[in-house]
Amino acid sequence: MNGIPVGILGTGMYVPERVLTNKDLEKMVETSDEWIVSRTGMSERRIASAEQASSDLAYEAALEALRQANLAPQELDLIIVATVTPDMSFPSTACIVQSRLGAKKAAAFDLSAACSGFIYGLANATGLIAGGMYRNALVIGAECLSKITDYTDRNTCILFGDGAGAVVLGEVPQGRGFQSFELGADGSGGELLKASGGGSRHPISPELFDSKSQFIYMAGKEVFKFAVKIMGSAAEEALRKAGIDKSEIDLLIPHQANIRIIQSALERLELPEDKCMINLNKYGNVSAASIPIALAEAVRENRIREGDKLLFVGFGGGLTWGSSVLVW
Repeated sequence: MNGIPVGILGTGMYVPERVLTNKDLEKMVETSDEWIVSRTGMSERRIASAEQASSDLAYEAALEALRQANLAPQELDLIIVATVTPDMSFPSTACIVQSRLGAKKAAAFDLSAACSGFIYGLANATGLIAGGMYRNALVIGAECLSKITDYTDRNTCILFGDGAGAVVLGEVPQGRGFQSFELGADGSGGELLKASGGGSRHPISPELFDSKSQFIYMAGKEVFKFAVKIMGSAAEEALRKAGIDKSEIDLLIPHQANIRIIQSALERLELPEDKCMINLNKYGNVSAASIPIALAEAVRENRIREGDKLLFVGFGGGLTWGSSVLVW
C-alpha cells in the first residue's frame, strides 16, 4: 500500500456481564443446546442491560485500546464507529463516544456495513492516515443486537449477542501494518438479511410493531451459501493484493458468524484450526464487533507476536464483505 505505513497501536474489548446460554434459550423457544452447538458452534452470548446502549460498550472498549496505545483521548484525530445498532438515528454513536471520551479535536462518524463494518472502518481510517490527513484514528465495532432480536424467532435469537471491540491506528515502521484491503457489496442481496422497520421506508408506527419488522430478519440458507463462497474468495483476494501466500498466514481472524462457515474458510485456505481465532462459542455473532473482539482477545492471550501476518475476513448484510492483511 502507498503512503505512510499504518498499523494497530492498541486493542480493546468490552462485553456486558449478562450471559445468555443455550440452556436459557431452551426455555424461551423450541430448540436445544445440542442443536445450536452442532449447527453454529455457539454455547452462550452476552446481553446488554436495559440501560446500556452501543455507545456505552464502545466507550469501554475504546478506553482499553487507548491505554494500550498510550494515547490520550485529546490526541485523537478521528473516531469511526461501525454499527447497525446506533444509540439513535442521530447524532452518531461516534459523536456520543467522542463527547464521553473528551476527544475534542477528533472528527467522528458512524459507518453502516453490518458485520463487515469493522473492516470497512479500518480501510477508511487507514486511507486517511496513509494520505497524511490524520495522524491516528480510533475504529470501533459496537453492537447491541439483543435490542433488535426477536426472542420468539428460534432461527435468529440463538445467533446474536452484544459487545464492542476497538483499535487505535497510527504510523508503524516500514514493512509493518496493513498490506491490503478488499471491500465489496452486492445490494441485490439486501433482502436476505435486514431490519427494515424504523427507517424512512417503514417509519415507526403501530403497524410496524405488529409486523415485527424492527427485528432482524435473515434468510439463513441463502446467507450461509453466500458466506461460504465470499469468505474464501475475499480472503484470497486480500492475500493476492498483499503479495502473500496463504501458507504465510500466522493467524486468521474471521467474522464469528457460524463455526461451519469458519471451517469452510480454513479448508479453502489450507490452514489448521490452531491458526484461527475462534470465540463465537462465548459471544455468538456480534456483527461489526466480532472481529475486533476476537483480535483483542487474541492479544490478551498472547497469540500474536511482532511480525506475524494476520488475515481479517468478514461478510454481512447489504450484502457486504471485507478482508485485510496486516503485518503486526
